[in-house]
Order: sequence, then C-alpha cells, then structure tokens
Amino acid sequence: MNGPICIGSVLWDIIGKTDRTMKQGHDVPGRITRIPGGVAYNIAQELVRLGRRPIVLTSVGQDSDGAALLSHCTDLGMQMQHVHVDRNLRTDSYMAIEDANGLVAAIADAHSLEQAGDLILQPLFDGRLGSAQHPYNGMVVIDGNLTADLLAHITTLPQFAQADVRVVPASPGKADRLQPFFTMPNAAFYVNRYEAEILCQQKFATAQDGAMGLIDQGAARAIVTDGAATVCDAVAGQLCINAPVPQVDHVARVTGAGDTFLAAHMQAELTGHDRTQALTHAAAAASAYVSGKDTYEF
Repeated sequence: MNGPICIGSVLWDIIGKTDRTMKQGHDVPGRITRIPGGVAYNIAQELVRLGRRPIVLTSVGQDSDGAALLSHCTDLGMQMQHVHVDRNLRTDSYMAIEDANGLVAAIADAHSLEQAGDLILQPLFDGRLGSAQHPYNGMVVIDGNLTADLLAHITTLPQFAQADVRVVPASPGKADRLQPFFTMPNAAFYVNRYEAEILCQQKFATAQDGAMGLIDQGAARAIVTDGAATVCDAVAGQLCINAPVPQVDHVARVTGAGDTFLAAHMQAELTGHDRTQALTHAAAAASAYVSGKDTYEF
C-alpha cells in the first residue's frame, strides 16, 4: 500500500499570467494554463517524486474534468481508487490572475469537496483503509480546505486515533480551522509564522516563538517555517529543534514551497531520519524548490 494518505483538495488550477502590471478592469495579453493543483495534490505529487505511492482521499465530479484529473494522478503514481466521485457535483477548480508583481486575484471553487463532507473519509470507516475497530495506523496529512465542521469532527473520530496525523492550513485565511487539533494528541501542525500568529492570536518574532506558542495552546507538535529564516520543530515536553534554511541566489518561485517542505519532512521521517535530520532535509528541499531546481539531494 505504501502511502501515506493525503486528504483534501485535488482540483484544476486555471492560471492567467501576464508580464504587465494590472489594475481593476484591465484587459491584457498573456498566457492561460490549466494544471492539476490543490494542497493534497501538491503534497502527493512531491511524495510520488520521492518514491512514495500516496493514497488520495478527495472528491471529484462525475464529469470529464474529474475523469481527466483521476487519470492524470493515477498515471503519476498516486492511488486514486478511493476517491469519492459524485455525479451531482462538478469537479473543483481554482482560477487566478498573476501579473508582473504576483497574484492579482483568485477564486477557489471548492464546492465539491465541501459538499461531499465526510463521504471522502468512508474508506477509513468501512474497512478498505481502516475502521473504528481497526483504525489506520500510518501517516495521514490533512489540508485545511476541508470544512471547519469536518476538521473538528476528525479530531473526535476513533478512526484517526492511531494515525500519525499531520495538518496544514492551506492558506493563512484557513489557519483558524485547525484549532480543534490542539486537543488531538497525535497531530502535528505545519504552519508558517504568520499562521501560528493567527492560531495563537499573538505576534511572534521567530519560528521558534511561534512553535512554542502553539505548544502552549495545546499542540502536541508544531513545525513552523519563517521564509528564509530558521525553521523550528517543537514537541511538547521535549527540546526544540531548529534548522537553518539554505540561502538562494535567485528566487524562481515561492508558491508550493510549503508543500515541498512538508512532503520532504514526511519522507525523511518515514525513512527513519531523526527530528534534526528531517528538519534539515525539509529546509534544504524547500530552498532548492524556491531556487527553481527540480531535484535535490535527500
């Protein structure tokens, strides 16, 4: 089976990009692309590149977009046989416009994932991947694109009681959805310093301050990044682990660096590396990604 399980958004990213500067109402030339995306997809894609066969739990519509998405992910090496396919819903999508200065505006249409609710979790209930009597005991990553109600419900389910749960907010605007995981003793938070501030409702000067703030709020474990500054892994009752982020000469991309960091950290721990080694590997992977490299030493 290999795994781990990735739960959350898998959709189509439709990106319009121009090298000009835009204001409201502008109509400019550029390029429009459509590529698979979503937080769960991005993490699963990186895990595949690292040699894993992640199991994806999400929802797609019973339409041509959904079929194309399932085919693409399967061809990459993801295990998609447990995805919820709904004939009454359209496959989700994300549309963004980017100009010379970055993101101008975006709209996320995640109605399929939101309306499917806990139907995407059925393989963990009915014995295919686990059940209340025999819960899944591997690593599970959950993204904050699930509804707040479903995320809160997951923290109470016996099906997740023995899993190694990793949670990521998807965006700062959804960080507060992760608050119920403060009560989950087997959950690790992956957030940046700003998201830690939102969750704790206070300011932090460093990643370590943010990680310790999350521990103080009840988190069992918190891995906090801070751009090019030092990253931190804090575990309740243990010493904090810090790692420097290798500097890059040229920033080729930023979006997706967090997903790369998380996947590399998971892979390092799955292959037996200790906390210091895993954090160092993840920081190096994120820096390589930001510099535009497609591969990095692991």
